[in-house]
Amino acid sequence: MDRNSLDLLTRIESHAREQCRNHDRAHDASHLMRVEANARKLLERECATAGDIDEFVVLAACWLHDVVQYPKGSAGPGESARESARRAREYLTSLGVGESRSNHVAAAVRTHSFSGGEKPESMEAAIVQDADRLDALGAIGIARLWIVAAELGSDFYHPDDPMAENRPLEDARYALDHFASKLLKLPDLMNHPFGTRSRQGPRRLPDRVPQPASQRDLVQGAIARQIRAP
Repeated sequence: MDRNSLDLLTRIESHAREQCRNHDRAHDASHLMRVEANARKLLERECATAGDIDEFVVLAACWLHDVVQYPKGSAGPGESARESARRAREYLTSLGVGESRSNHVAAAVRTHSFSGGEKPESMEAAIVQDADRLDALGAIGIARLWIVAAELGSDFYHPDDPMAENRPLEDARYALDHFASKLLKLPDLMNHPFGTRSRQGPRRLPDRVPQPASQRDLVQGAIARQIRAP
């Protein structure tokens, strides 16, 4: 990456940190840092096999993907990502980034959202989407789940049917439902071999990342023991 791009990324990082200063702890500057670190790992693997990838687009989108974070449930699905994309484009234009590159970053920001349901339009956007979703898994992902639940004022779990065996999932009301409504789906929605599959093998996460099903099982087991306790 050339010196100008590196200087721009320094300014973009500073801007993004400032924009998310008052965000909830699940979408703060530390989240942006982790997503950017995930993206760098993906770039190392993909650049070695997929050829020409614009690293600046990937890293800029990682920093800018959550500059707007509406409170959960207060806006339509994917609206935070769409507004973040609009503001990212405006900000990059103000920095003198060309229209094509600014639009490329904005598209990656817009399509990163799980709730928005959009598919990435480029390799760069796919890397950003996977990098963000990897931060929803493992111990950090569980911590972020409970942070968002606290922000929503959600119950820990449904008192009579915690595993949603005889009711529809309602993850806005019951935090534990979020495993089935989102987290358990993520491995099958990844775009790249990193964290998903070998070229012919089944989809799965790297061994060092706890499988979301095992995360849910741990929580479910604790709940079951609590319910059975005298």
